[in-house]
Order: sequence, then C-alpha cells, then structure tokens
Amino acid sequence: MRLKAHYPERIVCLTEETTETLYLLGEQDRIVGISGFTVRPPQARREKPRVSAFTSAKIDKIMDLQPDLVIGFSDLQADIARDLIKLGANVLLLNHRSVGEILNMILQLASLVGATDKGQALVSEYSDALHRASEQAKQLDFTPAVYFEEWDEPMISAIRWVSELVQIAGGRDCFAELGLCSHGKDRIIADPQRVIDANPDIIIGSWCGKKFRPDKVAARPGWGSIRAVADDQLHEIKSPVILQPGPAALTEGLAALQSIIGGAVEARG
Repeated sequence: MRLKAHYPERIVCLTEETTETLYLLGEQDRIVGISGFTVRPPQARREKPRVSAFTSAKIDKIMDLQPDLVIGFSDLQADIARDLIKLGANVLLLNHRSVGEILNMILQLASLVGATDKGQALVSEYSDALHRASEQAKQLDFTPAVYFEEWDEPMISAIRWVSELVQIAGGRDCFAELGLCSHGKDRIIADPQRVIDANPDIIIGSWCGKKFRPDKVAARPGWGSIRAVADDQLHEIKSPVILQPGPAALTEGLAALQSIIGGAVEARG
C-alpha cells in the first residue's frame, strides 16, 4: 500500500503574523483558531475562534479544535508549546527576528500548506518593495538618527526587524546594536542619558498596545535638549503595524517609517 502525505488542514495560529500570511496565501480555510491579539485581516476575528493571548492560551479549547498543527512564535510561547506537546499536539515554534527571517517564514509557511508558488510570489513582491524603499532612501538629503521606543517603563529600544526597517526607510537606529538582542530585557536602556547623548533627530514610540504619549516623553528630565523634542519630531506607529514580525511590518510598518523619516528630512530643509 502506498501512503499519501497530507498538508495540515486544521491549524491554530498563536500569533497574528501566521494568520495574516495564511490569508494572503488564500489558505485561510485551514485556520481553526487564532490569537486574541489578531487584528489582521479584520475578518479573521469574525471568522475564527480566539484561543490564546501571547504568553497564555486556552489549552483545552485548542485541543477541542483537534488541530493537526499549532504554530507559535519564540521562546515566549515555549510553555504553551510544552503543554500542547504533552497532550499530543504537533507544534511548530518559529523564531524569526529579522527582515530576512520574516521573508523566510512566509516561504516556510507556504511550503507547509502546499502553496510554495504563492509564497514565492509574495516574497518576491515584498523583496521588490523593500529594494524600492532602500533606493528611495538614498535620495534623502541626510540620514536622520532615530530612537525607536518599544516600551517606556522600562525603556526598551527597537527589535531587530524594526531596526532594519528604519535603515531601509532612510534612518539610522541610534541603538542598532541592541536590536541584535532577541529578548526585550537585553534591549532595556536603563540610563535615559544614553538617549540624550545619542541626540536623535526623530523619536518613534510603539508601546506594544499602550498609547504613545509624546508629551510624557518630552517631559523626561533633560530630554528637552534632544533635537527630536526641540523640533517636535515625536511620532507613534501603532504596535500591530510594526511589532508583528510579518507582512504588516513589511508593508504598513515600512510605509509609516518612510512617511515619518521623509517628513523629518523635509522639515529640516
């Protein structure tokens, strides 16, 4: 008897970017459960049951869905993965942290569901857009220094894919070396004087689900001397747009960075 392999037909996505990618691939019918933080695409919240947060999940509800694959992200979901594996679930934990790894994630996911051609087409589209953005950035009159703040208490600087997108959009991440650190605790800026000394031209806040308060940032002791504060170049990019390591960051996130950086360069004249 010849056995035939089958692609997974009942997938639970524990984070938004895999849900968004499967919808873009036209493979959304395979999804049977999603993260409660999912906002992309909007119909996913209407069509799919929400079974997890980020570091917690409704294990029993997930198992009731009888998934043949559960896809999570990073060591932060390792405990969820462990609990599901103990119950016999197939679990895939992805750990993509850079722009290149996001593109690889799309290819991997496409391959998992038998949509390799669609995945390659999507990655080609994003790669071309990233190249165009990089070429456009070369036309800017100068390269502004950017401080991207992912959280305020404690202050946490940009994760790697955000740092790379800042560069692609024409900026220079003041703390690019911290972006190479996977964990937020390793990107904490314990001494605010470091930002003062870096003197960024632009400050961008994306406080991971909490509203960015430019007035609060500007009022930090000594920060009035920072060029970005003096020039009123404090901006917000909503976290679902930029802090999800998936298609949204490469499209809307990059576009938002281009608008902010281009606007700041133009304002400096």
